[in-house]
Amino acid sequence: MEDTKITEKIIGAAIEVHRALGPGLLESAYQECTIYELKSIGLKVKKELMLPIIYKDIILEHGYRIDLLVENKIVLELKTIDKFTDVHYAQILTYLKLGNYPLGLLINFNTKLLKNGIKRFINT
Repeated sequence: MEDTKITEKIIGAAIEVHRALGPGLLESAYQECTIYELKSIGLKVKKELMLPIIYKDIILEHGYRIDLLVENKIVLELKTIDKFTDVHYAQILTYLKLGNYPLGLLINFNTKLLKNGIKRFINT
């Protein structure tokens, strides 16, 4: 399945979760419900995937933890915050770079309309 179709399915699943739960819950609640929705539409999902940092001769096995990895190529970073900051953008861009993943979605469930809480990132 192409990345655009997967992305559409991910966003649809996130919207379904947000419609049911609304804003104001902990990130972990949205994460579990999003996993449920993604799996129910046939997508492969890995949760809390460890991403090592390699620096010269040093490998830090537990450098970072990706919230969700969908179909082994799309990174989902879930948030429940007031608004995105540059740190959040840098975080997902780092995950894309370190894991050599092509695409990422930063999703903030703490918004009145979820479409206002979704940012798409491409690994260039």
